[in-house]
Parts: sequence; structure tokens; C-alpha cells
Amino acid sequence: MITKSNIDGLTFGGDGLIPAIVQDAGTREVLTLAYMNRESLEITLREGRTCFWSRSRGELWRKGETSGNIQYVREVLPDCDGDALLVLVDKVGPACHTGAQSCFGEAGGPSANVTDELYALLLDRLHRPKDGSYTTYLFKKGLDKILKKIGEESTEVVIAAKGGDIGETVYELADLQYHCLVLMASMGITPGDVSRELRSRHVVDSKAKQETGAAQLGNRVES
Repeated sequence: MITKSNIDGLTFGGDGLIPAIVQDAGTREVLTLAYMNRESLEITLREGRTCFWSRSRGELWRKGETSGNIQYVREVLPDCDGDALLVLVDKVGPACHTGAQSCFGEAGGPSANVTDELYALLLDRLHRPKDGSYTTYLFKKGLDKILKKIGEESTEVVIAAKGGDIGETVYELADLQYHCLVLMASMGITPGDVSRELRSRHVVDSKAKQETGAAQLGNRVES
């Protein structure tokens, strides 16, 4: 991982630039290929937001400075030769100036789904509080308030499901998911982190085995 202390280990080109491949930290979608010089890389590490060198304009370019489509940096990784960078980000809005999520279109990989888009918006509220925003209110109140809301919404899901109302259950599940995402954003947990944990468990197969084992044990006890 690149830090302020090991920039000297990188190899910048004759023009003083190093290519930077920007990738969504959650979906692993390739977003864009840009370039950094030493100054823009130092700004990126210091501010936690991508800053590039615009070859066409010949100046520093802070991504989202005018569009609002900010990229919050999670990691900056060098390749094996130290002459290219992989920048893992949580993005707010499209990465491409055309309005597309990725400069590579569908070839960039899986497009962001509504969960990733909502999470990106929550991150923006976390880093850039907005007056009158309920999300900003939750972040300011802190962990205890967020956890209380999750508890309340969980109860609402149970009540709606117990009543057999599918529409109401979906509505309450959406509320619960939103508040869980607020918790995740406040703790630095991404949707990708949860997805990887679920994949590692093979949830469906493991659960089936647990239930089968429990049923077999119950049968032996009853007999």
C-alpha cells in the first residue's frame, strides 16, 4: 500500500506521471484510467479523495470538484514494478464525464446496483454533512442512535411479516437495510465486505447442513 513515506519507491515516467487505474472498492468495477504526478498523489493520500494530473489542461484535477462526483480513497496499491497504481475508491455519482458509471462502459465490470449507489450517497453525507439531512442527523447523533433505529426497524419488519402484509414487509425491510447501511458507513464497512463474508460461508449449503444435523439429532432424542 502506498503511503506518504514510500512514494520514493515508485517509478514516475519521463513526463513525471504514473498511470492510475481507479476501481470501485465495493463492486470491483474498473472506473477509469487517469494519471498522477507526485503532487497529485500526495494530495490524494492527504485528502483521502482522488486528485489527478490533467494532461489535456496541464493542471491538477480534483475529481468531483465541480461535478460533485467525488471518489473517496480506500487504498492506493502499486503494481509489481512500481510504475502503475491501483486506486480503490468509494465513488459518489458517475466516474465518467459522459455520465456513465465507468469510462469503460459495461466492459468495466459489474455496474453499481442500488445498494452501492445508496452507500455512496451515505458516505458523501458522512464526509460532507448537509443541513436538514436525516442521514447527517444520524451520523451526528452517533452509534447509539443508529443502533436504536436498527432495533426499531427490525421490530417493524417482524410485525409486518407476522401480519402477512407483503407490501408493508418490503417497505420495512427497505427501512432496515437503509439504517444498516448507515451503520456500515459509520464503521467503514462496505457492501463488498459483507458480500465477501457471505461468499466465504457458503450460507445456503451450510445452513442446510446445520438444519439437517439438528433434525437428525432431534429424531435420535425422540426415539
